[in-house]
Amino acid sequence: MTMRVRVGQGFDIHRFVDESDTNRKLILGGVHFVNERGLVGHSDADVIAHSVAEAILGACGLGNIGEHFADTDPKWKDVDSLQILANVSKMARDNNFEIGNIDCSVVCEQPKISVHRDEMQKKLSAAAGAPVTVKGRRAEGLGALGRSEGIACWAVAVVTQNA
Repeated sequence: MTMRVRVGQGFDIHRFVDESDTNRKLILGGVHFVNERGLVGHSDADVIAHSVAEAILGACGLGNIGEHFADTDPKWKDVDSLQILANVSKMARDNNFEIGNIDCSVVCEQPKISVHRDEMQKKLSAAAGAPVTVKGRRAEGLGALGRSEGIACWAVAVVTQNA
C-alpha cells in the first residue's frame, strides 16, 4: 500500500468592526480576547480557525470553506468556527485522509497572540483532531494590517492518504 502526502495552504482575513460596535467579541483560535474589538464576519470571524479549515480542505482537494459554509446561509450565522473546523476535519477523515499537522502564522498589530497561544493550540488541535501550532507576527506598521485595520492568518496543513 502506498501512502500519499499532500499539503494545503489556507488564508483568511477579516477587518475589525467599527469602534462604536462594542457587542462583537474577538474570537481567535476559539479563544475570546476580552476587551478587544471584534472582527466583521458571518460566523464568529475566527480568522485562525478559518485558515486552518481552508488548509485542510485544500490539502484534501475538497474545495474551500465558502463552498461548504456559505456566508449567505443563516445556519452559519454567528457560529463558533471551531464547529466549522471540526466539520472540515470530519470531511477529511470521511475521504480517507489523516491530518498530520497544521501550522499557522497570524498577522496583526493587536492583540498579542502569545498571551493565549497555548489555549488556542489546544482548542484548535482538539477541533482538527491533529496538532495545530500558532505563531503571532506583526506587520511592522505596513499596510492595512500594520494600521490595525484587521487580522490575517496563513496556515499550512499536511495530510496523508493510503492509496
